[in-house]
Amino acid sequence: MMAQDTFLSSVLETVELSVLCVLVVASSAVLLLLLGSGRKSVGLMIIGLMMCWLQAGWVVVTLLCVCYTLITFTAEREDPKLPVNGKSVLITGCDTGFGHSLAKFLDKAGVKVYAGVLNESGPGAEELRRYSSSLTVLQLDVTDTKQIAEALQLIKNQEKTGLWGLVNNAGVVGYLCEGEILPMRMLNKILNVNFIAGVEVTQAFLPLIRKAKGRLVNIASVAGSVPFSGFAAYGASKAAVINYSSTLRQELSPWGIKVAIVQPGHFKTNVLGNEEHWNKVQEEILGNLPQEVIEAYGEEHICSLQQFSRYLSTVGSSDFSPVVKDIKHALLSERPRDFYYPGQASWALSFIYSFCPTSLYNVFVSTLFKFPPPGSSFKK
Repeated sequence: MMAQDTFLSSVLETVELSVLCVLVVASSAVLLLLLGSGRKSVGLMIIGLMMCWLQAGWVVVTLLCVCYTLITFTAEREDPKLPVNGKSVLITGCDTGFGHSLAKFLDKAGVKVYAGVLNESGPGAEELRRYSSSLTVLQLDVTDTKQIAEALQLIKNQEKTGLWGLVNNAGVVGYLCEGEILPMRMLNKILNVNFIAGVEVTQAFLPLIRKAKGRLVNIASVAGSVPFSGFAAYGASKAAVINYSSTLRQELSPWGIKVAIVQPGHFKTNVLGNEEHWNKVQEEILGNLPQEVIEAYGEEHICSLQQFSRYLSTVGSSDFSPVVKDIKHALLSERPRDFYYPGQASWALSFIYSFCPTSLYNVFVSTLFKFPPPGSSFKK
């Protein structure tokens, strides 16, 4: 009887180990296929190898290596691109940053670009006009229903076969501070610009996109799936973008419309605002917070928060090419991905947050991302 029990236990352990091997290999294969080849695939491969060696030994490592080689070979083959002739794309938030660079990039590639700007008389809009005479600059405050309707009518009159692509790029960070002390006015603005306005623009232009069986590309952020201190409102708005877009992907598939979500890491853009804006919000916080909350956080801490925004505005990559290339892929590839993670550590942070215990992640991110704790002031 003891021998039978031992044999049965051995069989069960073997089956469990085999199932674990299959799951690990399959999961790693799917992740590598989704994330593509390159540095991030190599990084994920190293993580996978370490995990598999600890869990199941050299057999799984060998299987995973074979699987990785096959997937990398497939991913690195030339990805078929759609012809750009006759394709038109509307991009919001083209005054600066990603939208500005993307408008130039797509125009140079031969796409008909409608660049929506917050200020059609501003330096960003003027630079786009000088860059190309074929690029159409539109006054488009995404929170203004009238301006959305006017942009829709203009594009509808010019694009008889429909609009191929919409890139919802316009967004704001608002102000970096704890969720408890963020003014409700600012919270409403962040949610409105980053999420609600994008939904309104999407609903307005979807009939034209459906006509062309085109693409919808929504710019979210790694902060939409990974929590960071100081980014409660911004992260919540981008999480809403991710969930809404993922649902639309399912709902719009019967018409052949593809929906892609881009989650960039930290880049050096103007999205954080400027000194005048920071000073105004700081005064609003100090003028409206209950005294007991001010005492809990400390006035020195509250006044130091804009130093953190100032610091973040000076760091990060100023090379937007990873972002614009991913958006181009989402718009013009025959096989666009559902998610894109341009920028250093964007995919890694999402991966770590998804699979690490929360307590371990909190230690990791608090070490990496030094947001000043209550009662202290910001120091680099």
